[in-house]
Amino acid sequence: MQDDRIIRESGTEAHVAGIVMPVLDALGYRLVRVRLSAQDGLTLQIMAERPDGSMTVDDCETVSRAVSPVLDVEDPIDGAYQLEISSPGIDRPLVRRADFEAAVGHLAKIETAVLVGGRKRFRGTITALAGEALTMEREKVGEDEEPVVTIPLHAIGAARLVLTDALVREALKKDKEQRRRRKKERRADAAGTGEE
Repeated sequence: MQDDRIIRESGTEAHVAGIVMPVLDALGYRLVRVRLSAQDGLTLQIMAERPDGSMTVDDCETVSRAVSPVLDVEDPIDGAYQLEISSPGIDRPLVRRADFEAAVGHLAKIETAVLVGGRKRFRGTITALAGEALTMEREKVGEDEEPVVTIPLHAIGAARLVLTDALVREALKKDKEQRRRRKKERRADAAGTGEE
């Protein structure tokens, strides 16, 4: 599967992403992000999700069991490290166009790789996504600054949702719908198996 992420890793993290993406794809998951940090020595965090955006604890275990041996063989990181598989969470990083589309109406933090309107950091509500740019209504505006900013997608270096009550409500509603759908699918599978 082609990597449709707008925001990607570089260096060692990009090398790890290239190793784990085919494994995730074969299992039916998508890579969200790879991050190396000095937390607890050295930690390699692989953030993944199902195409519908869900990721359970069981999913994390499945991914861990699949990518761990591949990383052992490929050995992309010098020295010992801890492997951490995680879900994007409610205040998820925004890495794909679909993530930005789903984030319209929500508060986000965006950091650009280049100056946009004289700055690199923005916090506000994403109001629209059109063409190759998003529009954001900024939360705090300086005296000579515009309250609404248009940020080209290619200029974004990092972006994530900010945890708000509205975001939590939407996530709980989505989770409830996904659980209901999975329950329905399990019933259909069980009924199909019983008929044969």
